[in-house]
Amino acid sequence: MQTKAYRIGTRGSPLALAQAAETRARLMLAHGLPEDAFEIVVLSTKGDRITDRSLSEIGGKGLFTAELEAQLLSGELDFAVHSSKDMATILPEGLEITAYLPREDMRDAFVSHMARRLAEMPVGGMVGTASLRRQALVRKLRPDLQVKIFRGSVDTRLRKLAEGGADATLLAYAGLKRLGKPEVATEILDPEIFPPAPAQGAICVEARKGDAAIAALLAAVNHAETYSAVTCERAFLEVLDGSCRTPIAGYALVEGDRIRFSGMILTPDGQTSHSIASDGLVGDAHEIGRKAGHAIRDRAGTSFFENWG
Repeated sequence: MQTKAYRIGTRGSPLALAQAAETRARLMLAHGLPEDAFEIVVLSTKGDRITDRSLSEIGGKGLFTAELEAQLLSGELDFAVHSSKDMATILPEGLEITAYLPREDMRDAFVSHMARRLAEMPVGGMVGTASLRRQALVRKLRPDLQVKIFRGSVDTRLRKLAEGGADATLLAYAGLKRLGKPEVATEILDPEIFPPAPAQGAICVEARKGDAAIAALLAAVNHAETYSAVTCERAFLEVLDGSCRTPIAGYALVEGDRIRFSGMILTPDGQTSHSIASDGLVGDAHEIGRKAGHAIRDRAGTSFFENWG
C-alpha cells in the first residue's frame, strides 16, 4: 500500500496546472483516493524561462520536459503530466508515455480584435505565433499577412494581443477550454483546412518503465481511443523527424474499430505543401502513422526537407 503521496510533476503555467489537476481528479475518482494522496510538484523548464525566441532557436520540444524527466528518472517524481504535443518523439531511456486522458478539442482557435475570421483579416495584418506549423499555414492560406514570434503562456499571449503586439494570434482551442476561456476564440479553424499539430489537445502522463505499481495506477485513467489516435500521429511525426523546426500537421480519428489519419507537411513559407490520408484498423495505429510518414516523405522528395533546419 502507498504510504506517501504520489508526486505529480508539472510545469507551472496556468494551463499546465489545470492539466495536472485534471489528472489528479481523474485518479481520485478512479481509485477512490483523497486529494492529499497526490502532491503536485511544480518545476520551471527552460522552455518556460526563455520566451523571446522560437523553440527551434533554443533546442526544440525537449525544453518543456527535460527538468521533469530528470526528476522522473531520479525517482523524485512518480509521474509527470504534459501536453502531448510538447513531447519529443523519442523519450529518454527508461521513460514511457503510460496513459493519455480523454482528448479535448484538437482544433486551433483564431483570436483577434480586428477580424472575426482569419479569412477576414485585412491585407498586411500581423499574426503572432511561435509555431512554425501555424506560421506556415497562415502563409499558405493568406500570403498577404505578416507573422511574428509570439511565445509565452496562453494568458501572456492574450495580454500581448490586447496590448497591440499583433492583430491576431492562434491558440489550441483545448487550452482555452481547459482554462475556462473558450469565448476568447473568434473562430474555430476547420482541421481539413488548418490541420492541428500531432497530439494537440491530448494530455499525456509519463512514467518510468517497469514501475508496475504506477502503471497500474495510471491504467485506470488511460483513454484507449485517445491512446490509439495519438500513437498514430506521433508515429507519423517520428518518421519525419518531427521537431519545432519542421512545419508538420496531422490528426487521427477513431471510428469504431477503424482509424482514419490525415497528415500534411509544409515548407516554412507555406508555398509548398503535401497532404496524405490513410486508414485502417485501430490495432494498426502505429503502423498506419509510420507508413503515412514514409509515403509523404517519398512524395515530397529529399530536397523538400533540406532547408528546414
